[in-house]
Amino acid sequence: MRRLGCKEVADAVMADIQKGCSGLRRMPGLAVILVSHDAASETYVRKKEESAIALGFEHRQYTLPETSSEEELLSLIDTLNCDDAIDGILVQLPLPGHINEKRVIERISADKDVDGFSPVNAGRLMIGEDSFVPCTPKGVMHILSYYGIETAGKNVTVIGRSNIVGKPMAALLMQRGVDATVTVCNTKTKDLKEHTLISDIIIVAAGAPGTIDQSYVKDGAVVIDVGVNRIPDSTKKKGFRLVGDVDYQSFENRDVSITPVPGGVGVMTVAMLMENTFISARRRQGL
Repeated sequence: MRRLGCKEVADAVMADIQKGCSGLRRMPGLAVILVSHDAASETYVRKKEESAIALGFEHRQYTLPETSSEEELLSLIDTLNCDDAIDGILVQLPLPGHINEKRVIERISADKDVDGFSPVNAGRLMIGEDSFVPCTPKGVMHILSYYGIETAGKNVTVIGRSNIVGKPMAALLMQRGVDATVTVCNTKTKDLKEHTLISDIIIVAAGAPGTIDQSYVKDGAVVIDVGVNRIPDSTKKKGFRLVGDVDYQSFENRDVSITPVPGGVGVMTVAMLMENTFISARRRQGL
């Protein structure tokens, strides 16, 4: 088994960003809004803050009560859309049930949509135009490039069809210059193995532990595990441990290249957010 560690990939991206910032007139500005205060969201927001501060970005965090109205959140986004010091706006998902996620995403200016979730950026991505690419799929593409994994003419199966990972992942793999043959599977797929066993690359974003084990994968394949799941573990101080969507241990004696969890795609997601914010700052400064 070949472990595709992602920290070194993320470190290389962060070093390039830091070097690029020396040519800016002002440092990039990132605003992060947190409304839903579940533990996972707070952890993600903290990691984003740490990375932004490490790069010297202007970082603003807005922590709103879960009882905040949708109009209060939209008003804050409007203010940030007009703030010239802010290049990227991120609203941490999920949101409380009384807030319409679609309305919130659409309210963020496409030019500051560093998550790449807006219909404008999604549409640009689909037709191959320059856009902000959602951070997790963009991170996966960096991993494939860093490790010299060929995509042209390869069979790739994407497991999951979310707007955040599965759909943009498939769109990226289909672009000219990437040239993969892409299959997208979901919970209604009748025989998942029928697709994965002929795949050169499998990208698993199902959101369920143990979705894929070694029996689903042919020798020589690449497995990218996007999932991050908390499962109870009394031996851990926090009472849980993190696992992906892939049964990592089952691949120990297989000729397979695979990303770990933790230490895998998650660190790339944060690095790509920083890169998107840097790109936004360059554009907005006319560079």
